[in-house]
Amino acid sequence: MEPNINNKDHEEREDEEEDQYGVLLYYKYTQIPDLDELFTFYHSNCNSLSLLGRVRISPLGVNVTVGGKLSALKKHIAAVESNSLFQGTDFKLAACGRPLNDKVAEECGFTSLSIRIVKELVTLSSNPLLKSPEFSDAGKHLSADEFHSMLQRAGQLDKESTERDRKLVLLDARNLYETRIGKFHTPDVETLDPGIRQYSDLPSWIDDNSDQLQGKNVLMYCTGGIRCEMASAYIRSKGAGYENVFQLFGGIQRYLEQFPHGGFFRGKNFVFDHRISVGSSDANILGTCLLCGVSFDDYSSRLRCCYCRMLVLVCESCQQRKGSVYVCELCKNHHKGVELVSSSENGRLSSIPQQIERETVSSDAKPSPQLPWRQAVGCPPRKLRILCLHGFRQNASSFKGRTASLAKKLKNIAELVFVDAPHELPFIYQPSTVTESHQNCTSPPSSLLQQSPPPPPSEHCRKKFAWFVAPDFRGKSESESDNLDREWKMGDGPFDPLQYQQQTAGFEESLAYIKTVYAQEGPFDGLLGFSQGAAMAAALVCAQQTRRRLLQTGEMEFGFVILCSGFGLMKLMEVEEEKIQMLKCPSLHIFGSDHGKDRQIANQASRKLASLFDDGCSVTIEHDSGHIIPTRPPYIDQVKDFLGRFL
Repeated sequence: MEPNINNKDHEEREDEEEDQYGVLLYYKYTQIPDLDELFTFYHSNCNSLSLLGRVRISPLGVNVTVGGKLSALKKHIAAVESNSLFQGTDFKLAACGRPLNDKVAEECGFTSLSIRIVKELVTLSSNPLLKSPEFSDAGKHLSADEFHSMLQRAGQLDKESTERDRKLVLLDARNLYETRIGKFHTPDVETLDPGIRQYSDLPSWIDDNSDQLQGKNVLMYCTGGIRCEMASAYIRSKGAGYENVFQLFGGIQRYLEQFPHGGFFRGKNFVFDHRISVGSSDANILGTCLLCGVSFDDYSSRLRCCYCRMLVLVCESCQQRKGSVYVCELCKNHHKGVELVSSSENGRLSSIPQQIERETVSSDAKPSPQLPWRQAVGCPPRKLRILCLHGFRQNASSFKGRTASLAKKLKNIAELVFVDAPHELPFIYQPSTVTESHQNCTSPPSSLLQQSPPPPPSEHCRKKFAWFVAPDFRGKSESESDNLDREWKMGDGPFDPLQYQQQTAGFEESLAYIKTVYAQEGPFDGLLGFSQGAAMAAALVCAQQTRRRLLQTGEMEFGFVILCSGFGLMKLMEVEEEKIQMLKCPSLHIFGSDHGKDRQIANQASRKLASLFDDGCSVTIEHDSGHIIPTRPPYIDQVKDFLGRFL
């Protein structure tokens, strides 16, 4: 009997398909009882099947992206499905070519097998101290058909539709560079694009724009669904008015499989493997070249912003320009490259930024101006940059001296940048019972003389500054400055330990001043404030979280704050006559204990300030010293431990 030629051809095609290369993506949120056992399974199974890629295992589930032969990937799926923990897992398997080149393969993690046990599958917040929401509280899953139907009905609504139907918004949970090449678009449905650099920035955006979500039906989407799990749970954790959150199950990838012509999705779906992006049969290009603005959506060149390392779109023609350095739109919004306006073309810097002339002083050698803020792969790890705010009647130089020991012990992990406060204070001397030269301009004694000696010469003293001043404070005008610089004012009595309570004015000027510092010297990873500087730092964090109509989104961001011997100005901690909610900025509070020796800021004042910060993301160090920042063990070890979480 002659063999069936059709069956033979079919078998040959099947063999060819099984030998074809493919990519497998899946995640599963579930309680993992034995992490080591699951690690051993993945190590054995993936190596035996010659799979390459990334496997992340956490106590709450797994997140897997691997590549290999389709036949091997199918065997892997069968082995995973045999474990009851993975019941109902959505396995996304796609046939594709191998990586374009070694660079793409390396960046996407497809040159080796990486299996790691991690704390979180995806990092919802850059705050390492903030607890993630419960994944069981995630938004309701919608299939691609259900998601499409909801958008279709919303797009067909007219003005007579019910209020409930009109309260529908789309929320894109992806990063800026992803949304630039593809996103959902539905007529008459608002799409919220946070424009974030990384997923961990999303909670801050949600906090700042919660009024756009409250009381609405929120439809969320991302690449494959995993980011929506945590982000939707975070929105729902905000309480009343945030219950109706839905997410596209399987993400954009499953939607495009169901609607190959694109449906309501326009452009391409960015993916985190060597395929780089996948699209529908719709040939429309949403992205544009960073430099010339021509339509372009291909990230295969893997070009990045010289400051933040975010992917940027640069067309083939513009890539031919030698010596090009690229600045993404987010960094340009943060005034990166502004000093090169005359020699720049769109987003491309024609030369390396020059060092900005500055009045700040650093705790260590200044970084080379030729290095970007976040250094490229292969460069030595960058240090945390911390903006330091001095106390009342101090200056940058004196505060640098007082923190020399701290700077020395942190020199491997942090660069301290010091600035003078904007309010210049007059020289003050107090009567003394003994003759003193006062040439070092230290704090004068508090006792009085019936007949006072003349004040010390001002040429031996540096100017002193403040962040907050008394409401009746009169600053020097430019015309008065030269004459008044050399004038002294005799104190009207001993040092008043409660004087800080009367220093309640000057915040707006100080805020504007720090905005300028941030634009010229930033960005900074965090803030350190001492005494009155700590009060100013706390007010900045409050403004950053509530915006207080004083800050534009993204204008000035600090990832953490260190408050030393601090106190709070309650009038600055209120918004529209309502006290703020807990400040969620990661914070370290250092102050004297009840039995400490700090005679200037009482323990209760510093403790009250610390109470404004969320317990879930704050650390407190109480010491037995005076009005200082202690640097001996165990205090310095606790400081290093706090900072180490942000490296």
